[in-house]
Amino acid sequence: MNSGKIGIFFIGIVLLIGLALSTLFVVNQWEMAIKLQFGRIVDSDYSPGLQFKIPFIQNVKKFDGRIQTLDSNPERFLTNEKKDVIVNSYAKWRIVNPAQYFRATGDNEANATRLLSERINTSLRDEFGKRTIQEVISGERAEIMALLTKDADEKAAELGIEVLDVRVKQIDLPKEVSQSVYDRMRAERERVAADLRALGAEEAEKIRANADAERVVILANAYKESEETRGEGDGLSAEIYARAFTENEEFYSFYRSLNAYDKTFNNSGNMMVLDPESEFFRYFKNAEGRKIEN
Repeated sequence: MNSGKIGIFFIGIVLLIGLALSTLFVVNQWEMAIKLQFGRIVDSDYSPGLQFKIPFIQNVKKFDGRIQTLDSNPERFLTNEKKDVIVNSYAKWRIVNPAQYFRATGDNEANATRLLSERINTSLRDEFGKRTIQEVISGERAEIMALLTKDADEKAAELGIEVLDVRVKQIDLPKEVSQSVYDRMRAERERVAADLRALGAEEAEKIRANADAERVVILANAYKESEETRGEGDGLSAEIYARAFTENEEFYSFYRSLNAYDKTFNNSGNMMVLDPESEFFRYFKNAEGRKIEN
């Protein structure tokens, strides 16, 4: 009998401990929680730590309060030019109102992802529809991202979600228009290249013409200087010859006659018919070059 009572006592203790534990729950630092009573939310404002609930009547739902990433599938949107673009984007979000999130999504992660994707795609469609391809690719990309984030955050507020950032990873053209766009880009690049070649050829002609003109001027100046130098040399030579002639006229005459003999008789085949009494032979008859009287 005593052992039976002891067993019942221990069972009671275990049940009491189990009952006590069932009244407690822990909210971690990264979690958010709501308390439900017969399926109705009775509390959703919990700080991290140990919390209490009524066992069997109340239950607790916990949600991840950290920043999460929604990586959407590529979607096709129309620009202001009525051109299709395929946009691949992602968003950073987190739960800020767990009660609203539970009501809007039914605690279904797939349902929450679908609803959030729909709102982000709506914002993307609105923003892309206001702009051209050039603007969404380069010109106003930073501004578009800021507007997208703000608009998506306002639309997601009804889900109890805060959208922190929306980014476009890639923008592509559909295959059917990519080739035509590429052809236009290639034609534009070829036109720019042709313009640059024409400018280069024009500059080359200018440089070549300037070089030719400078060459003519340099050659003319060089010829002028050479003629002046040659004239000065000829004048100096004539002056030296004249001074030497005046100093010793007889020697100068003899020297010139020797040069004449050398040029005349340097070939054994030369023939000259001259009067023996000619002045040309004066130094053959007399070493002093004086004419011999008969």
